[in-house]
Amino acid sequence: MARVIFYTATTLNGFLADDQDSLEWLFAVPGGEGGDADFQSFLAGIGVLVQGSSTYRWVVEHEDLVAHPEKWPSYYGDRPTWVFTSRDQPVVPGVDIRFAAGDVQDAWPAIQEAAGDRDVWVVGGGDLAGQFADAGLLDEIRVSVAPATLPSGRPLLPRALGADRLELTAVRQAGAFAELTYRVTRADGE
Repeated sequence: MARVIFYTATTLNGFLADDQDSLEWLFAVPGGEGGDADFQSFLAGIGVLVQGSSTYRWVVEHEDLVAHPEKWPSYYGDRPTWVFTSRDQPVVPGVDIRFAAGDVQDAWPAIQEAAGDRDVWVVGGGDLAGQFADAGLLDEIRVSVAPATLPSGRPLLPRALGADRLELTAVRQAGAFAELTYRVTRADGE
């Protein structure tokens, strides 16, 4: 059965993006583009990507993917990607992008079917990962803490998840990053 993993990078003070939803801070950190061997191993186990609208739009605009759709497979392969959005989004030609609105539980059966025996990667943002946690669907949080801070921005996970729901399962250094992995238990203890 597919696991749902929120795998992301955050600043030392807990922001995913700045106030304009930019990830420029991340690409300024050596290794911030995700080229490490463990990331490639992680990606090999992923069957579906899930993104929020701000993450998707920033990546599409930053990488000029509408004009250069050939870049998409080098980042994500040919995996289907669900984008949760309530607004019109640019479409990357030739890429399996599926737009969804509303509750993540409504889209979950189709996401799970598309993932097959591989995992689901919640690429971003934090609120979308929180929606998966609220629905009891989030299994793991893997966060790479960068040696950078922002004065304000988009929070890592704007939800209250206490120590009773988060079990630290791994810690490692990945270049300039500290990677922490937590197993997420359901509110009812599962």
